[in-house]
Amino acid sequence: MYIEQAYKGLIDSWRYILGFVIVIIGWQVLGLIPLLIGLGAHAANGGGVTSTFPEMAKALGNNLFVFLMLISFAIGLLVLFFVVRFLHQQSITAFTTSRAKVDWRRIFFAFTFWALITILMTGVDIYMSPENYVLNFDFNKFIVLAIIAICLVPLQTSFEEYLFRGYLMQSLGILTKNRWIPLMLTSTVFGLMHMFNPEVAQLGYGIMVYYIGTGFFLGILALMDEGLELSLGFHAANNLVTALLVTADWTAFHTDSIYRDVSEPELGWDVFIPVVVIYPILLFIFSKVYKWTNWKEKLTGKVLTEEAFLAHENNESQL
Repeated sequence: MYIEQAYKGLIDSWRYILGFVIVIIGWQVLGLIPLLIGLGAHAANGGGVTSTFPEMAKALGNNLFVFLMLISFAIGLLVLFFVVRFLHQQSITAFTTSRAKVDWRRIFFAFTFWALITILMTGVDIYMSPENYVLNFDFNKFIVLAIIAICLVPLQTSFEEYLFRGYLMQSLGILTKNRWIPLMLTSTVFGLMHMFNPEVAQLGYGIMVYYIGTGFFLGILALMDEGLELSLGFHAANNLVTALLVTADWTAFHTDSIYRDVSEPELGWDVFIPVVVIYPILLFIFSKVYKWTNWKEKLTGKVLTEEAFLAHENNESQL
């Protein structure tokens, strides 16, 4: 009953509206101040005005740009936790999971499992198509990148999970009293959030199938597993390994990674394979590991009323 965990806090509609506005201001205003200061200093020194991610990375240096960009998500996460804890008076545990405490083993399992698969798939692609990659490894720059990424990428991905699969999923579930509308809306909005990434300009709007499909996958993980642990681990592994292994001149994450993809950007079937092949296989594996049942009810069923949920909690505590 992950969505129903919202009942353990204050669920007035105005609190969610105000809370969402506060989080957006924290993320997109306060969080971007360091980056704007850096770009302003660059322009003041005669570097000119930059407007795209690749231009910003070139102006500031890859590592400084990545650091300043990720800081905004870290600030957003802190603001979101503040809103949940003090505006909604909900514990971070109830915000994270329906379990009595956060299951860190689930987070580490999903992280390790997907990190290994990503490394393997990337290695195979480099071996099969070596002409598409050049070695980009610079020890000094890579060490700095590794420190920044290991410290901040999990905060970036956690912010996105807590915002979409957490705050929006719970609030929409309480509002609509069902599960499929929150799943549909949060997954779609999550995908649309990536619309302004440079990848979309290069590959076209077909790439949105991947982004929205990933949103559905992460949303299904949260609803079926009754918590955010698996989606937190998966998302962190996906972004962290990608940032360290491969970069490209036309991506949002322009890093001093080990390899650089020099192939011509094109929208191929490989973009859709995760959505139609890999994600269903992963859901099957996770379902077997964690013994998921009752898929229809968990994904499309009704959300309990507050009275029914509290009665259920009382019965559980008495058993």
